[in-house]
Amino acid sequence: MFSYKITHKSSECDARLGELETPHGVVTTPVFMPVGTQATVKGVSPERLEELGAEIVLSNTYHLFLRPGHKIIEGLGGLHKFMGWQRPILTDSGGFQVYSLGDLRKLTEDGVKFKSHLDGSSHLITPESAVQIQKSLGADIIMCLDECTSYPSSFEDTKSSMELTLRWAERSKEAMSKEVLAKDEMGSNKQALFGIVQGGMFDELRRESVEGTVAIGFPGYAVGGLSVGESKGLMYEMAECALSLLPKEKPRYLMGVGTPQDLVNLVENGADMFDCVMPTRNARNGTLFTSLGKVIIKNEKYKDDGAPVDDDCTCYTCRNFSRAYLRHLYMAGEILSSILNTLHNLHFYFSVIREIREAIIADRFLSFKRDFLNRIEGDS
Repeated sequence: MFSYKITHKSSECDARLGELETPHGVVTTPVFMPVGTQATVKGVSPERLEELGAEIVLSNTYHLFLRPGHKIIEGLGGLHKFMGWQRPILTDSGGFQVYSLGDLRKLTEDGVKFKSHLDGSSHLITPESAVQIQKSLGADIIMCLDECTSYPSSFEDTKSSMELTLRWAERSKEAMSKEVLAKDEMGSNKQALFGIVQGGMFDELRRESVEGTVAIGFPGYAVGGLSVGESKGLMYEMAECALSLLPKEKPRYLMGVGTPQDLVNLVENGADMFDCVMPTRNARNGTLFTSLGKVIIKNEKYKDDGAPVDDDCTCYTCRNFSRAYLRHLYMAGEILSSILNTLHNLHFYFSVIREIREAIIADRFLSFKRDFLNRIEGDS
């Protein structure tokens, strides 16, 4: 039920086009996954997501575990039925969200103890229970529990964290194997478990993490612990280090990355999958991505601007509304502001992905990258 094949390769760099087959459909890579933390992409219905061209969405294990509860979702037919989305879903393990809790969490060899940000109740998630929770949710791709290293962090602390993530990866795979053997009514054998590479901002530890994770063996690999406060240059360096060592025949997923520029730059290094809250969160905050850079729609200069956000954009928002109207909605605090801005930003991200794919097929990726970055590096 799960396979990956590369259909096109760039002759200029490591960019490639692939097909990721899942129980709920085939995903073409490179792909951007909108973040649907609470089983919904904020401001966008599943029908609209399909119209925009979304092929796979991400939901969050931590949040769905706390509310409404994975067993409730399982009893209602699984996450696909629960959220009305019949295309593929990836769930993260909740490791990053627990990492973000700070003093509300305590790490042990067994797993992570934490207090709910909702009501203060105490919980424990282990590598085994993270697999079981995601099995109940029924996502097509699920993730091992990992520890996201804080930044900055010493070599010794990062190494200890990375080694813990490797031990958890072994336990996650063993738990997954037991679930597959059970073959219960939820079809746990139809899910693919991805391993996660950590190692902080140290080449040596990234390499060690890749070697250890690949030795355990997974159908796909993620690179975690990036975009946690480090410089853009260091992020690219660590991503390139990990991507260059991961198996070329397996899908490679960069977690929590990033800007349109990040997508283009890291596809060059062989990244296949991305997720980030940036297009939806920025939309709600009034920042719109365009072919000529970012538009901060609250700026005074747009109060009587009758032009669309982006003259080159064909999204619903740009076809029907002016910058002046979008600024008015934002300044008035209208719900429609978030909806229209989100439709535009997601359309822009999916358009970038389509352009990337076309450039790989035409074997002109580097010229596309140069033109794209020269055009977009500006703010309005």
